[in-house]
Amino acid sequence: MSFIGQSLVLASLFFAAAGAVLGFWGGAKRSLKAWDMARQAAYGFSGTMILANLAMVYALITHDFSVKYVAEVGSLATPPYITVISLWASLNGSILFWGGVLGVYVLGFIWIHGSRHREYMPYTLGMILSVSLFFALLVASVADPFAPMNPVPLDGPGPNPLLANHWLMGVHPPTLYLGYVGMVVPFSMICAALLAGRLDNGWMQPLRTWMIIPWSFLTVGIVLGGWWSYGVLGWGGYWAWDPVENASFHPWLTGTAFIHSAMVYQRRGGLRIWTLVLGMATFLLTLVGTFMTRSGVFNSVHSFTQSAIGPVFLVFIGVVLVFSVLLLALREHTLADDEETSDRTSMMTALLGQRYDVLSREFAILLQNAVFATFTFTVLLGTLYPLIAEAMLDKQVSVREPYFDQWALPLGILLVFLMGVGPALPWGRMSPQRAMKRFGQPALAGVVFAGLVALGGFTGIWTLVTAFLCGFAFVANFGEFWTPVQVLRKKRGNSLGEASAKVYTRARRRIGGHIAHYGVLLAAITIALSKGYKEERDFTLNQGESAEFAGWTVTYHDAKLIDEGFRNSVTVNLTAAHEGGRSIELHPKMNYYPTQREPIFTPDMYTGPVRDLYASVIELPPQGEYVVVRLMDMPYVSWLWLAPFIIVFGTAVAAWPARKKKSSSAAREAVA
Repeated sequence: MSFIGQSLVLASLFFAAAGAVLGFWGGAKRSLKAWDMARQAAYGFSGTMILANLAMVYALITHDFSVKYVAEVGSLATPPYITVISLWASLNGSILFWGGVLGVYVLGFIWIHGSRHREYMPYTLGMILSVSLFFALLVASVADPFAPMNPVPLDGPGPNPLLANHWLMGVHPPTLYLGYVGMVVPFSMICAALLAGRLDNGWMQPLRTWMIIPWSFLTVGIVLGGWWSYGVLGWGGYWAWDPVENASFHPWLTGTAFIHSAMVYQRRGGLRIWTLVLGMATFLLTLVGTFMTRSGVFNSVHSFTQSAIGPVFLVFIGVVLVFSVLLLALREHTLADDEETSDRTSMMTALLGQRYDVLSREFAILLQNAVFATFTFTVLLGTLYPLIAEAMLDKQVSVREPYFDQWALPLGILLVFLMGVGPALPWGRMSPQRAMKRFGQPALAGVVFAGLVALGGFTGIWTLVTAFLCGFAFVANFGEFWTPVQVLRKKRGNSLGEASAKVYTRARRRIGGHIAHYGVLLAAITIALSKGYKEERDFTLNQGESAEFAGWTVTYHDAKLIDEGFRNSVTVNLTAAHEGGRSIELHPKMNYYPTQREPIFTPDMYTGPVRDLYASVIELPPQGEYVVVRLMDMPYVSWLWLAPFIIVFGTAVAAWPARKKKSSSAAREAVA
């Protein structure tokens, strides 16, 4: 199996190298033959890299300990599900999995675009396969998971206990990978536009779509990571500004800014170079995030151990950065046409308020982009500062949660505000009187919603500000759909259903964007209501003893040892009776793994629509005669896990290819 796996990886390395050369040759010489050969090489890379991943899965399932990676993470006692997801349990396997995901993206990209976009596609394939070449080279050298093991052990230690401790670890990492790896496609498409010397709407639209796809996966992956943290680590939180958490947040911020900035270019022809910079920065930040996770430079529950990959990856990041800067500097002038000024001038005049009217949607998006850029910089600075201080000043420092919170709070609130202002403004110009009229109903809705939140006992000033802005933004976004529906009903006499269908058909992309905004607003208000309002107390309970907490009567019964084969679990049995008559059972655990000296404490919780009751074991003597348990009352946390799926649904509606169908003139007028 080692020979088969290494052979497949070497074949993928050959296909990636050949395809990269042929792609650039085909683009430069406009050679259809070279382009066709590049596509065949891309198929070869995808096939061999995907087969290499399947070979490793087979080795894991069959417990082939002659393969070094299986000997490192495999175990005869590990259940099949955890055995399969052990593919990304450790460093070398995760790099192999990265290559497999990249192979899937390459296949999807070629299949979707086929023989179209002949001016851009060869360069794009050349860039994608150049990145693929680097990862294939990693897998073939310093990160070889197929290295033979000698002597061959009879059993292995099993995967990282944190991986085996929750089912979400089978979903969270691959979702993040789909977000991280997919960013290579829009990056390569941007490079192709610069190399080709033109960027038209026929290429910008698929470019924006290929950013939305990995951005959606990244969104879901980030929230699933918060859900995992909430359900496994026992501290009752979902985001701690951990360096590797931040690493996934950086490209999400710049990717979001790109998606909105691209709208300005498509509608108004502005911010073109700025949009390309955002797209390139997003890919670079995914590489930085991968370096943080796999270099061992950060001490984090997410990171892998120190390895030789770190320096190699750092060199690759430097090469990509220099290449991107030079490509922009040398080729950006080729994108400007005779009818518009350069985007560098456009950006400056927009910032001065001379190009875009202050009461316009493009100016709101410009401000939003500035906030996203500031947010990215402050989080990146706080994340990297300990490394910079240690390297330059030879002293160890740490940047903790208060620094990030003091920036995240005002910047996040400002983004929510702009999320409401933008949709309420038109493209172009609007009079102040009309703008005030448009803002009237959303502002009233914000006041009403903030009042309801205050009546619920959430009276913090920032909480109420967030509630007001969420209500304001919700109605402003809804007005983008409701107003044209009303126009159609008034002009044509259509029923509500007919008018809604016509508006949806004509403005589906815009409506999908607003649905995605609803998911973000749900996340914002959930965070505002849950952060700082949880109630937490520790209780020492003897068997049969009860404690009163947040309207619950919690009783400790006993603790039982359960042998699960790959681990031993000590389960604490609690019952909780609510004053309203509801009764539930809670079973927080202490999980013991053969490779772990200390137990991993796993909380249990009752999830309700309004509040969660969260129980985590703090201390339990061997005989279980008493337990020290931490109880938490967590308001509205459960709604946070719904937010990313609303976002993804909205982005799917916006990105789904439209049918070529003519709409009525009334519908076009209504949504204009």
